[in-house]
Amino acid sequence: MAGQGYGARRPAVFCLLSLLLALAGLVGCAGTGPAARTESREIQALLDEHARALLARDEPGYRAALDPAYAPAALTVYRRLAAVPLDGWSYEVTGVERTAPDRVTARAELGHRLRGHDRRPVTTARILDLTERGGRWYVTGERPAQGAPRQLWEQGDVTVVRGARSLVLGTGRDRARLREVAAAADRAVPAVTGAWPEDWARRVVVLVPGSLDAMGELLGAPGDSYRGIAAVTTGETRGGADAPADRVIVNPDAYGMLGDFGRQLVLTHETVHVATRAHTTPSTPVWLSEGFADWIAYRDADRTPAQAAPELRRAVRDGEQSVRLPEDADFAFGGDAEALARAYEGGWLACELIAERWGEAELTAFYRAVGAHPGREGAVENALHDVLDTTPEAFTEDWRAYVADQLG
Repeated sequence: MAGQGYGARRPAVFCLLSLLLALAGLVGCAGTGPAARTESREIQALLDEHARALLARDEPGYRAALDPAYAPAALTVYRRLAAVPLDGWSYEVTGVERTAPDRVTARAELGHRLRGHDRRPVTTARILDLTERGGRWYVTGERPAQGAPRQLWEQGDVTVVRGARSLVLGTGRDRARLREVAAAADRAVPAVTGAWPEDWARRVVVLVPGSLDAMGELLGAPGDSYRGIAAVTTGETRGGADAPADRVIVNPDAYGMLGDFGRQLVLTHETVHVATRAHTTPSTPVWLSEGFADWIAYRDADRTPAQAAPELRRAVRDGEQSVRLPEDADFAFGGDAEALARAYEGGWLACELIAERWGEAELTAFYRAVGAHPGREGAVENALHDVLDTTPEAFTEDWRAYVADQLG
């Protein structure tokens, strides 16, 4: 699942992006007999050795799996990875399809871990082309599966900056700018920890690509989808302590247009998504995950509701206030930017209301209770009853009155 972002158009537009990566379907007939299973085992063994050689920085061993025509491109990525603190690299073959008498296409899950940051591998779907010569397989190409993201090291040389609580990886960015990002991420971690009492890694990984289009590649989507969004957080909303680590991905264009306050707000907001990932599930509505991230980001900021929620304030004063809490669809990218801003602001004020009326501990308990529910239906209703002793109808009315009082 993914996380939120900041808009360059206003100081606080965040975006929750859910990344649902599917393996690409390949045309042809995949074998299922003994020969096909033997093929799959041979290719898995080849890729296991290939991965071990990469981690050991054994260039001859790494080269041994490569077709000579593909070796220059593969070795370019291999050398870029020398700067990245890898603690794990593996392929899991999920399907093999013969495309010619001596050629196959393999589907695989590529997993990698960053040393000191990832408890479990971050995985992505890949397609590998292989050819057979002399009874041995050689890799002739590797690429993301359809709809899957590229990796940062496929985009260019990687610059690594290690902060006290962060790791920043960038391409096409100068080291000074990456240090600024690391400093903001370092400040975000204790700010989030002070408001979120649950255990989490208390570290954050930030990727800074060279352009908006490159950001889109890292997310497996067109860059224009994120125009005006300063950062997003990728991850899986399946909950649990073993969920793969998140990555905060910065849009260098939009992030660069923000002032110091806006940049800090962005990275604090995104860090909230990293911290709360184990308790953010498909049961969690977007207004709660986004509103909670905003609530922590603004918690110690010297900003009035009118300053933090200008679009919703304008709607209230124009008599256009919504009669309901924002729905998931209200947070979609590519639509009306002002409506999107109002959705985020409405979610933030809902969390502000809970923290003010019931208390900060009850707000965090409410967040956990919603995420722990077995499904979306009834999740908010049950948590409102069990944690806040109220009903959806009463809470909505309280929220509307609170919005009017704060912004009217």
